[in-house]
Amino acid sequence: MGKDIEISRPGEKSFKGYLAKPSSGTDNGKGIVVLQEWWGLVPHIKSVADRFAEKGFTALAPDLFEGLETKDPDKGGRLLMALNIEKTEKNLRHAMTRLQSELPKPTKVGVVGFCMGGQLALLAATTSPDLVGAVIDFYGIHPKVNPDFSQLDCPALGFFAGKDTFVTPDKVDALENAVKKVGKTMEFNRFAEAGHAFFNDSREDAYNPELAKLAFEKSLSFFSDSLA
Repeated sequence: MGKDIEISRPGEKSFKGYLAKPSSGTDNGKGIVVLQEWWGLVPHIKSVADRFAEKGFTALAPDLFEGLETKDPDKGGRLLMALNIEKTEKNLRHAMTRLQSELPKPTKVGVVGFCMGGQLALLAATTSPDLVGAVIDFYGIHPKVNPDFSQLDCPALGFFAGKDTFVTPDKVDALENAVKKVGKTMEFNRFAEAGHAFFNDSREDAYNPELAKLAFEKSLSFFSDSLA
């Protein structure tokens, strides 16, 4: 459904992304940025963008590792830690601006991210409130990313797993407390029987079809209701 595109950076070399657009007659005029896990811009993330497009959204998944990807969790962890957060924040703005150019009007967009991308989605919402109209965090974490939640001004939704050994329940508690401490709100959905990456249907060891379906349906409703 989608295609690889170039995302321009003024004064710098462009970087790649994957753009999926709804079919004629189904376009709802809303856009969603889809942010990758530490594996890179792999087929699973592209398929998530395709799924949103099938439901009427224009979806763009930027390549935050700029061509690098892996199936090795150790390398994935190294790529995560090596990520230049300041540069990535700028790349997120470039991606959101590019996505806006694909919409009928330049309205605010939604951002959804998975694992590493979930925390980066929250970063985008707090650093670019002029561009982000709604944000979803799927079991997100990045030890070098600490969003300033006092700047969170859009609806926020999170999905977390009770048996997650990576984004553990105490870390989710800390995230919820950080949001509440500054008087902001975020809806936390905690699936007690799920493990990390329960949404990733390319991982038989982690995928939970029932909860993934529920989370996707909630995500569709959330973006439909929250975005103009």
